[in-house]
Amino acid sequence: MRQVVEFVVRAALLVLIWISWWWTLNVPFSNVMNLFVIVGGVLLTFPLVWLGRKILDQHQTISHAAWTTTFVHFGLGFTFGIPIVRAVTTYQDWVGWILPIPRGIGLALVIITGAAFFLVVANLALKGFGAPFFIALSRKLAVDWLYAWTRNPMVLAGLAFLLSLGIWFQSTLFVLWALILFAPALLVFVKVYEERELEFRFGASYLEYKSRTPMLFPRRPKS
Repeated sequence: MRQVVEFVVRAALLVLIWISWWWTLNVPFSNVMNLFVIVGGVLLTFPLVWLGRKILDQHQTISHAAWTTTFVHFGLGFTFGIPIVRAVTTYQDWVGWILPIPRGIGLALVIITGAAFFLVVANLALKGFGAPFFIALSRKLAVDWLYAWTRNPMVLAGLAFLLSLGIWFQSTLFVLWALILFAPALLVFVKVYEERELEFRFGASYLEYKSRTPMLFPRRPKS
């Protein structure tokens, strides 16, 4: 019964996020409102992470951590998802300085980093029995394949994909947004909230994995 309830709740939350993305995709915004969403939306990640960490630390149980993470991830669907949708669909309105890089190179990078992201998703599904965000929280700590090189291959691939999009768009402002605003917000979420939550759910095994595997930039696994 508990698993059924969890599935229904997560499915309902996922539908709400999809509806919000669809609405964001189809509703015209003024330039000021668009800027507010793209920048302000990401900035809301910081109080969301702070509040999530406070709630997480109140009851250090696996069940409490799983439910808190579900709702924090739901919030990220808005603070990350909506700004990304608006940034990608309206980048022509804020191209700014054009990057002197051929669009063909950018497209190649988009394909490579997109493929890398899907490889990480497959890695998590096969080794961690989970899916990105709260679609299915990992039931096992993924430490093999790509996760043996870095603790956060999905974060690395996702950021690389965003930067590749900016290069493809030839938009300096898009690249700066991804580097200066989006990347720090995502890394704060990982460092402040996600690592703590994984400690609760996987205990000593995660701490041991954390001690031998870099947070972000890949390193050859220790034999």
